[in-house]
Amino acid sequence: MGTGKREGDGVTPLAILPLRRIWWRADRGQRPLTTLPLRHIRSTDGWCDAVGDRNYNRHVQRPYPTSHEAMWRDDRLYDLVVELGWNDHPRRQARGSAIFMHVARCGFKPTEGCVALTHRDLRWLLARLGPKSRMAVEA
Repeated sequence: MGTGKREGDGVTPLAILPLRRIWWRADRGQRPLTTLPLRHIRSTDGWCDAVGDRNYNRHVQRPYPTSHEAMWRDDRLYDLVVELGWNDHPRRQARGSAIFMHVARCGFKPTEGCVALTHRDLRWLLARLGPKSRMAVEA
């Protein structure tokens, strides 16, 4: 965790983050119970992490010509994702992209700067969060 977030540093920013929307793989689970905006993940969904690109830190359609992260993953980490409001209003180049709350790896191995929970805990939490909810990341 840190306060000087930069693209690719693997650090979760210390901040109070709004919850923008929920992304989920409809082919891998039921629609989550939530009052947050919801979108199912398509095989063409990506998130641009290319510093200097006009769509930096935005959702993009794959294939995409510059560096991006695929939202449709085989490892199940993005079966359920909370898009957190980091560096999006306004967006600043190289200040970090794609800070998500998503499903944890086996053994809770580190993320690349995101927040990870078990699939069950993430579903439980989403049912209790709303449009005014915020996530505080503290040291």
